[in-house]
Amino acid sequence: MRRVGLLAWLMVVLMTLGLPALAQQEPPTPYATLADLLENEQSRAELITRLRELANGETTAATAEASATAAEPSLARRVAETTSQIAGDLGNQFGQVVETLSDLATGQPDTPVDVGAVLSATLNLVLVIIATLVLFFAFRRLARGGFTRLGQWSLASGGPPPVLRLLTAVAIAATLDVLVVALAYLGGNLIATFLIGEAGELSTRASLFLNAFLVIELLKAALRMLFASHYEGLRLLPISAAEASYWNRWIARLIGLAGYGLLVAVPLINVYLAPALGQAAGTLIMLGAFIYAVTVVLKNRPKLRHALEAAAEKTSFTATRISLSLFARTWHILAILYFLVVLLLTLLRPEDALPFVLIATLKTLVVAGFGMLLSSLLTQTIGRHITLSEELRHKLPLLETRLNAYVPNALRAIRAVILVAVILLVLNAWGAFDLAAWYASEAGRGLVGKLVSVAVILTVAAGVWLALASLIEHRLNPETGGGEPSARAKTLLALFRNALAIALITITVMIVLAEIGINIGPLIAGAGVLGLAIGFGAQKLVQDIITGIFIQVENAMNTGDVVTVGGITGTAERLSIRSVGIRDLNGTYHLIPFSSVDTVSNYMREFGYHVGEYGIAYRESIDEAIIALREAFDELASSEEHRMDILAPLEVAGVTALADSSVNIRVRIKATPGNQWAVGRAYNRLVKLHFDAKGIEIPFPHTTLYFGVGKEGEAPPANLRLMKQPFDIDGRPGGQAAAGPDQHFEEDPRARPNSTEHD
Repeated sequence: MRRVGLLAWLMVVLMTLGLPALAQQEPPTPYATLADLLENEQSRAELITRLRELANGETTAATAEASATAAEPSLARRVAETTSQIAGDLGNQFGQVVETLSDLATGQPDTPVDVGAVLSATLNLVLVIIATLVLFFAFRRLARGGFTRLGQWSLASGGPPPVLRLLTAVAIAATLDVLVVALAYLGGNLIATFLIGEAGELSTRASLFLNAFLVIELLKAALRMLFASHYEGLRLLPISAAEASYWNRWIARLIGLAGYGLLVAVPLINVYLAPALGQAAGTLIMLGAFIYAVTVVLKNRPKLRHALEAAAEKTSFTATRISLSLFARTWHILAILYFLVVLLLTLLRPEDALPFVLIATLKTLVVAGFGMLLSSLLTQTIGRHITLSEELRHKLPLLETRLNAYVPNALRAIRAVILVAVILLVLNAWGAFDLAAWYASEAGRGLVGKLVSVAVILTVAAGVWLALASLIEHRLNPETGGGEPSARAKTLLALFRNALAIALITITVMIVLAEIGINIGPLIAGAGVLGLAIGFGAQKLVQDIITGIFIQVENAMNTGDVVTVGGITGTAERLSIRSVGIRDLNGTYHLIPFSSVDTVSNYMREFGYHVGEYGIAYRESIDEAIIALREAFDELASSEEHRMDILAPLEVAGVTALADSSVNIRVRIKATPGNQWAVGRAYNRLVKLHFDAKGIEIPFPHTTLYFGVGKEGEAPPANLRLMKQPFDIDGRPGGQAAAGPDQHFEEDPRARPNSTEHD
């Protein structure tokens, strides 16, 4: 490239040197021209001189490029250089002001001041200002009714959400406010052009004021969007009317002082007095505005801090509370830094500082306001409980709960992204960070792409989980999934849901790690080695899992079954791939690993039996007892409570044993699974009632009293008192029958030891 550049410069030199001669003749070839120039001693000397100049220029350019690419000075050095520059500029301004004032005092300025022209221009400008302000306030008064109605509509209940109503009302009010400013600006231009000064010509002075009026009033319109001290329904900031009026008035004064001073007063002083005085006036205006702003900030520091801390205590979101608390402690520092930056920019770049500051401030207000509004809208959405339709809640009972758990977290993440975006845009507006260049770089595009990819992956994973989990719940719901699901379906679907959650989380984590640039190959290999180590070191766990799989495959038990597992009988409340949870009759919960299960006894498969053995006395008729048993069953089968639970007629097995004191008869009742115990309890009650009605005795243990015999064979006295009228052996009331099993006696405490009488 350097050779090509050198050849180009050589051709330019040759053409420059040979142009007068070449104009008189036919253009020869470049080689002939170069030969002619080299033959001429004077031309050859000029060519050498020109080449040396080009070489020196190239060396200088290379040196400058190397200097530019050298390491930038440190922050301390740049601060020192900036401070030195500001001090030097202020010193120069002071010297120029003193010199200008001295010239004005002695009557020998560089440019004489035409006092008449100044007075005439001032009068015309005052008339333009008065006319424009009168039009502005007149239009504002006409628009007051529209602002009032918009505020009332924003505060009304019903219709769209409050935030949307507020945003809509503020947008319409801002449009109306901008229209008022535009109409006043247009009216001021017409008056200044046709009624004041020379007709048909807009003076520079009027143009300066009108342009400043347009810019400043548009800024104040943006300010009124935030505070709206006179209209409660159009106020974006959640503060009282008194506070809104105070801050609106203070900031409006600051904007008016700096704006009209720099955009109107300074240019007029430059034109009619002296540029040095105008520059000094601009510096004094900015210093006064800075001192005024810092004074107001420090004066309101405690008040605003307490208000922000109170707002932080009311919020229920941790991130918002921390942000407000931090802002409450540092807001005055940020405000003073802002005004200091504005002052320094005005001193360092007086020619374009004000437009830059205005544009940067406007961008900051717009970005921050939009971020706050969007964050407020999301906050209301987060705080509001998501409610689905009755039909959807009926079909998917857990979907609403899941949405109320997932959506707020997603919205909080979006709020964090909004905060980061606002910070970057504000830094970009002030030139502290080049957002466009960063995004155009490979690192910026890569980071944004990875964040978007991760967000999409997480959203898709959450959607898949919601869809599949809702489908499982739909199948488990007896009212929407095709009837009451079987116990096996409940167990397998619950296990499938757990397995799906584990698999989905694992896959999502792996994909996210791969997307952000982490090599998951070593992780997968490490997981395999770890799984092998766990397989050797946790054989019991592996045995639990394998046994649990076979138990589920063989449908040995399901949730809700009454089973005997590991010697414990109870209801299976929870089944996992590794263990079963049993709740016994006493309410105790037992967690039994499948590796300790040898036998599963399930009482809930297809049907169950109540097996009862009923003993009668030897003196009773067996046939009559069986008839009573059948009558008791018939009454049970006809009852409303139990007839649906009985699946077959009574099975009478007959006499199963001739026991010591009873004849045992066995019966069996076939019932629906899980109801055999309730059927058995009801049948036992009816058997007792029917046996009593027929006088069939159900034997019970008897007690024989033995009073003992002395050594001489005599019996000690047994003094008894009759407590109940005895019956004879045939069941008829009688006199002093022999004491039998139906008689109850107790010892008479009044009897004497040697008495042989009976009561």
